Amino acid sequence: MAKDRFSDQATLYASYRPSYPPELINYILQFVKKKERAWDCATGNGQAAVLLAGHFEKVFATDHSEKQLALAIPKQNISYSVSSAEHTPFEDHYFDLITVAQAYHWIRAESFAREVKRVAKKDGIIAIWGYNIPFCDFPVVNECIEYFYKAIVGKYWDPERRFIDEEYKTVHFPYDELPGRRFEFPVEWQLMQLAGYLQSWSSVMNFQRMHNHNLVDEYLPQLVKVWPDTEEKLLFRFPIFLRLGRL
Repeated sequence: MAKDRFSDQATLYASYRPSYPPELINYILQFVKKKERAWDCATGNGQAAVLLAGHFEKVFATDHSEKQLALAIPKQNISYSVSSAEHTPFEDHYFDLITVAQAYHWIRAESFAREVKRVAKKDGIIAIWGYNIPFCDFPVVNECIEYFYKAIVGKYWDPERRFIDEEYKTVHFPYDELPGRRFEFPVEWQLMQLAGYLQSWSSVMNFQRMHNHNLVDEYLPQLVKVWPDTEEKLLFRFPIFLRLGRL
């Protein structure tokens, strides 16, 4: 079963994690022959599922965290349910598209691949994507975030985090590869919104569980020092990487 690193901060995740650009979904859809059924695996609070719902007759969105699903965005043609990624109740050869957004590194990829090959249609598409830490137009702010990422909480990331740093280039992905692409998702944040996003990191929560201490609160004065005095909000951009495969 995939690791559960986000039930404890489900509200933070729903509040501060970015969504995904429509351009990403539109790019994926050009490879999908029919738009009948999609499965968004490890859906979290349904960010990707909601985007898919505008294109498919029915979207099935699963996660093994009930707390995450309790905060999922409702939509008439989305069916949310608790399920592991590796074993599902779905029929054989059922889905035109299977997606995993910012969660593939938590899944047991080989077991998941067997399930994908069972539930996907013969010409179905699988799309996995993720994003790394955001950046803005102020290098001192970027350096401060990167220092927190590597030096402060670096050793508290789970080993699977390296797959994000490697942009999923090294994960088990046994499908006929299709051309991927890079995208960006912009967000305008005040300082405390950035702090909320940092608080949602699994490494921060790992530290807090071990030491009962909030690292973000401790580091906040460093962010205050580098935040431009003239700017209430900064435009951050999340770099998104995508891998695509055909069954």
